[in-house]
Amino acid sequence: MMNTDTFFGGAPEVNASAPGRVNLLGEHTDYNDGFMLPVATPQGTMVAMSRSGDDHFHFYSPTFDNTVTFAQDGSAPQGYGSYVEGCIRLVQAEGVEVPPLRVYITTNLPVGSGLSSSAALEVATLRALRALLGFELDDVKLARIAQRAEIEYAHVNCGIMDQMASSLADETSMLFIDARTLEHRLVKMPADTELIVIDSGVARKLAASKYNERRAECEEASRKLGVQALRDVTDPASVETLPSPMRERARHVVMENLRVLEAAEGVSAERFGELMNASHFSLRDDYEVSIPELDELCEHLRAAPGVLGARLTGAGFGGACVALCRAGQAQEAAAAALAAYNSKQGRQGRILVPVPTEQKGQQ
Repeated sequence: MMNTDTFFGGAPEVNASAPGRVNLLGEHTDYNDGFMLPVATPQGTMVAMSRSGDDHFHFYSPTFDNTVTFAQDGSAPQGYGSYVEGCIRLVQAEGVEVPPLRVYITTNLPVGSGLSSSAALEVATLRALRALLGFELDDVKLARIAQRAEIEYAHVNCGIMDQMASSLADETSMLFIDARTLEHRLVKMPADTELIVIDSGVARKLAASKYNERRAECEEASRKLGVQALRDVTDPASVETLPSPMRERARHVVMENLRVLEAAEGVSAERFGELMNASHFSLRDDYEVSIPELDELCEHLRAAPGVLGARLTGAGFGGACVALCRAGQAQEAAAAALAAYNSKQGRQGRILVPVPTEQKGQQ
């Protein structure tokens, strides 16, 4: 593996970083023009950048121990390089002259855990470009360019939540996002609480294909209901006229939006926990994106001391679970839940938040 001194032949010109995100409520609502409540993670992605000094782009990530090199008029192969190239090409499309670059990428976000390592890479890359080249780019437009990079260059038809959260959220407040208008505001966490995030150790193998399937089902449900998007359905009863599985998919989205709107107005910690539990059950039963490991991990979290509610976070079919816990009890609760979950042979769950003591020096 190369270090930055070897890769750059000295120090890079700029460094930038961006966090991952954990979504507390509002899952699979962003591509339905709905509402979300994510929060930034302590973990993130770091991008070091310099002009390359030749006519090629050079990207390196010690995570993959892989160098991507291509000519100024060429393109990166699919993989992490396509996300970075997408950011560069879209900045060029804005009229910014971007020279060939050397880009060094490090991350302590676990890839495939549902904490949006891709959005963190995009946002960190765009922040580095902004710092290196000195052009103006506000944080909302940055998020929109990051989303387009993922759709157009990595070919993932994602919503806007992950990029907005990585660009605008912090670790102590929830970020309320309206996916249609991009209205956003910071919302206080319920009083005297903290978060637990545990990676199930199950990679999200089906998430991409099922994501596209669910998106198509929601679009068809919208057409049958005569609305632009499921966000426009305010009466949950109206979805009951739809045939299955569109009925169940629409029911989840409509109820999930109502849960976010209620939580964003300010609720007790106990009620917030109830909303998280209801969200998980809806994702499991109506949206059908959970798996037995996530269900079991949530059950262990709910049984742990001080935990008020738990749900899967991210697209589903693997990845992480998030729980709301009373302040001061998260370490104990997370350890208890993880021990119970990992007691089955072959399980390799791990605590991501609160950051384990042995990892704090690496943040």
